[in-house]
Amino acid sequence: MTSTGQDSLNTRSTLQVGGKSYSYYSLGKAASALGDISRLPFSLKVLLENLLRFEDGKTVTREDIQALVDWQKEKSSTREIQYRPARVLMQDFTGVPAVVDLAAMRDAMAKLGGDPEKINPQVPVHLVIDHSVMVDEFGTPKAFEHNVALEYQRNFERYQFLKWGAGAFDNFKVVPPGTGICHQVNLENLARSVWSSADASGQEIAYPDTLVGTDSHTTMVNGLGVLGWGVGGIEAEAAMLGQPVSMLIPEVVGFRLTGALREGITATDLVLTVTQMLRARGVVGRFVEFYGEGVSALPVADRATIANMAPEYGATCGFFPIDGRTLDYLRLTGRSEEQIALTEAYAREQGMWLEAGAADPMFTDTLHLDMGSVEASLAGPKRPQDKVTLARVDEEFLANLKSEYDRNGDASKRYKVPGTDHDIGHGDVVIAAITSCTNTSNPSVMIAAGLVARKARAKGLTRKPWVKTSLAPGSQVVTDYLVKAGLQDDLDAIGFNLAGYGCTTCIGNSGPLPEPVSKAVNQHDLVAASVLSGNRNFEGRVSPDVRANYLASPPLVVAYAIKGTVTDDMVEAPIGTDTQGENVYLRDIWPTNEEVRSLIEQHVNSDMFRTRYADVFNGDEQWRAIAVTGGETYAWSAGSTYIQNPPYFEGMSMTPTAPGDIIGARPLAIFGDSITTDHISPAGAIKADSPAGTYLQEHQVSRADFNSYGARRGNHEVMMRGTFANIRIKNRMVPGTEGGVTKHIPSGETLPIYDAAMRYKSEATPLVVIAGKEYGTGSSRDWAAKGTNLLGVRAVIAESYERIHRSNLVGMGVLPLQFLDEVPSFDGTESFTVEHVGALTPRQVVTVKVSRPDGAGFTFTTRCRIDTLNELEYFRNGGILHYVLRNLAA
Repeated sequence: MTSTGQDSLNTRSTLQVGGKSYSYYSLGKAASALGDISRLPFSLKVLLENLLRFEDGKTVTREDIQALVDWQKEKSSTREIQYRPARVLMQDFTGVPAVVDLAAMRDAMAKLGGDPEKINPQVPVHLVIDHSVMVDEFGTPKAFEHNVALEYQRNFERYQFLKWGAGAFDNFKVVPPGTGICHQVNLENLARSVWSSADASGQEIAYPDTLVGTDSHTTMVNGLGVLGWGVGGIEAEAAMLGQPVSMLIPEVVGFRLTGALREGITATDLVLTVTQMLRARGVVGRFVEFYGEGVSALPVADRATIANMAPEYGATCGFFPIDGRTLDYLRLTGRSEEQIALTEAYAREQGMWLEAGAADPMFTDTLHLDMGSVEASLAGPKRPQDKVTLARVDEEFLANLKSEYDRNGDASKRYKVPGTDHDIGHGDVVIAAITSCTNTSNPSVMIAAGLVARKARAKGLTRKPWVKTSLAPGSQVVTDYLVKAGLQDDLDAIGFNLAGYGCTTCIGNSGPLPEPVSKAVNQHDLVAASVLSGNRNFEGRVSPDVRANYLASPPLVVAYAIKGTVTDDMVEAPIGTDTQGENVYLRDIWPTNEEVRSLIEQHVNSDMFRTRYADVFNGDEQWRAIAVTGGETYAWSAGSTYIQNPPYFEGMSMTPTAPGDIIGARPLAIFGDSITTDHISPAGAIKADSPAGTYLQEHQVSRADFNSYGARRGNHEVMMRGTFANIRIKNRMVPGTEGGVTKHIPSGETLPIYDAAMRYKSEATPLVVIAGKEYGTGSSRDWAAKGTNLLGVRAVIAESYERIHRSNLVGMGVLPLQFLDEVPSFDGTESFTVEHVGALTPRQVVTVKVSRPDGAGFTFTTRCRIDTLNELEYFRNGGILHYVLRNLAA
């Protein structure tokens, strides 16, 4: 973990902690040589230490380090730096294709005459299987057992492959299914705040814990003072193989927190407020760092909730420095006293300790929130940043019924659910799910949910019969304290039985609605609702049957399951009637802060964490029974519909071919604003009549065994067909339609996007995609870029990009261009030409030529969004993996 060249700044020093000696790279010594850094943001101090440790005069120079110190002059910088995270975190949806790529690279390395063993992680990599469990059974004591059995049945091939990877690659560990969500496992067990490892001489080096992850919510661990953020799988693979993360020194937005949350207000309400404020300010590509006297009042669980949703507010990360609360959490979660002592000593020595009363850091921009002003809220119905106060949810939904969903019917009209004695209408809640990493990591909101269930149960209330309820915690520890407090019985009584330990509903693994409910929704074209304690509510994500999706705290999820609708006032109208026929209001079943605090103190303890994580890599009997074969290279199965050798390296030579000009490209699609990676590469259900569904049926896969797009990311044939196949995506080339269709030009025929792309490929016609603002927002989904590449798209031209997807496009050899002026009007019949592609430089102005069918033409200007020289090298090599492979083979 030390620099490979001469330490020209001579900052290496020694730290004594508990009788043990550590080497470290001193920020104090660097400041003596380069200038005062006492008011440098804490997050940039972590980057500064990273540069000091890896200074070699080549990839990291003294000038790079000086530029980071000099950031304080303008609070911004155009300097490109090479950052090397300490480790990599993965989950199975993004991890399977990453391991597939590594296996394919080993094959390609052998063909290039190199050593396949060179394709091996150089830093610790942890893959947590958390994205595959689905809520098939719910509301019964057998739900967990049944769902786990189905999970293994559906995903056996994927799990066998991952188990092979754990044996084939060094530094690669797999946390088996049923353990928890990767970010919660990271927060509770894997992360260390301060990491240490031996250098070549055997000396133990201490340094900040840092990481990149193949899931956008990797930022959750920022709440523990660990600098980490999400990247695409391809960028993570490069980091695993020893490549630095190329980045511009970021701007840092300071978010000042003061005051305290009022009685009854939750951390979820706080994060939804923060998300709305930061998304409105605009923080894409920036770090956000929280400061102010309010920070010290927030426990790490609340900090982690806020940090988790950095992708939703658009920031690279949402960082909280190390302080006494950090140590409290490390102790609660069973970290060793040696680790806790090192964390405190190192942070204090390096000026990375948040000291009460110290001068605030310098920031590029600042915002302020008095937490006392936060109101009970939800977010929806389509975007996490669209906060709506609890008192206005019904009004907002009814107002949007026509404008958002084009429904003219009376919202009070109800329709019979076949085979039942109840009916449903617009705005009825058909899914209520306590799910996701964001909230199930926080005992305060989980205990509150249990108390709402307890108080409701005591009054004879339960869920409405049309509501599908589920509880999927991110950690087994949640079950321990809910059971110990007696609250799991109360949750069970309302229908929130344990359904699994994983992401479930938040990533579209909500499972099918009961058939009668689904039939009623679809027959009457109802705008059904879901309420979930997740972080994502994009169109088509939660369930194909649900159009209005609301993010809420776990206790509100329970309340809405009881209420059964978002069309009635939750604050002033009754939530139900008790056994005496008296009206019950939300305030009657809402717990006090003291009730929540008391149960946490009584029932959440460090023994639970130590016990649950004692054998975190061993798994259950089903995992241990999986047998694997193969050695350093993987034995691909030609008949597999889950794992296939991808075509990225076919015909690859040691010398890259310069990218050619884009001549006469047709638009594959023209999109509006806020196209998410869910729109581009959906994670959820595969429709039988879609190109992917047709492919699976042609390969003798029954509809019952389709699984999800997310589970099939190891097979490029499925994922190509699923690109732009979201059921809610709207292509302006085919107005009035939803779903992945386009118009083939010049024939004018309307086709599925995959079929059109293959026809263009047979015609040797290159493709472009046109889009509006915030293109690629959402998950760090590398398949959104991989699929784009495999469909033959040479360039994407958008008004603005979300950070991770732009990087992924470059990493797959797709050119991202950004409109500089007013966006011209396109109808899809145009063709586009971009010249001198092989001579591009980072962020240069690029002219795009447009030709219309009548021979008329015009030009418009764009910015090349290849932002750094490293990215340019990746692009010229055809992608980041090609670049790495050639370097390793050489």
